[in-house]
Formats: sequence, C-alpha cells, structure tokens
Amino acid sequence: MSVNKAILLGRLGKDPELRYTPAGKAVTSFPLATTERWTGQDGQKNETTTWHNIVVWGRQAEVIKEYLSKGREVYLEGRISNRSYDDKDGNKRYISEVVVQNFSFVGSRAEVGEATTPDAGTSEVPPATDEQPPAGTAGDDDDLPF
Repeated sequence: MSVNKAILLGRLGKDPELRYTPAGKAVTSFPLATTERWTGQDGQKNETTTWHNIVVWGRQAEVIKEYLSKGREVYLEGRISNRSYDDKDGNKRYISEVVVQNFSFVGSRAEVGEATTPDAGTSEVPPATDEQPPAGTAGDDDDLPF
C-alpha cells in the first residue's frame, strides 16, 4: 500500500494563471508559499519559506482563478507529481508539483471575494461542474476569536 498526499496552508505567490488544453480542459498554476517560524535556543526568532508549484484542473481551476489572487491564503490537499521537460535551450528540467484534489478558501469574505463565494474557511470547493459556487450561508467569520 502507498499514499501520496500533500496538505498545505499558505499564500499565493502570484495571481493564478488560467489556461486551457487543446481539448478545452481548464488548468491553473501558481506558486504557494508556506512559512515555518520558530525561536532558536538563543531566543532568536527564525523563519523559513518554502515555495510549492501548484496545479489545479477542471472547474476548480476556474474557481481559483476567479476568487484568489496574489497574497491570498488557501488550504490545499492534493498529490505530489514529478515530471520533466526540455527548456528552450534543450536542457532537461525536472519539476515537482502539487496537483490539487480539494481546496478551501481561508480568510474573510472580503479577502476572498464577494458574498457569492463559498464560505471562507469552512467550505470545500464545489464539485467539478459548470455551476457557479454556492452563495454563503454561514455567519460572518470576522467575529471569530482566531
């Protein structure tokens, strides 16, 4: 048995790029930053940021492009995929990506979009259909203590 699962909570490093394959399938990609903070034995505060290449397919790709932008926080679940390609100079390049299977918006509605977006921080992405995201039904998250 094996498991290939990545769970990330981070911020978009740039606006999502939406493209369509020749067959018409949507694909969005963007970098995601995750930051680890800790205090060393000497009391010095430290932090390190790791950048992840993110790929989203189908209706989820269109939703991400519509509602998220650079600096926004998002929770992602997916699988790690490794591939290679030849760059413009003919050199073989290798890349690791997280291919998203689910995601949730994080933050207030004002950060994510208008009231027509899924509930920020609590909703899963709608299934891959041509429907619009459901209107929010929960109370405002701005009054939460965390």
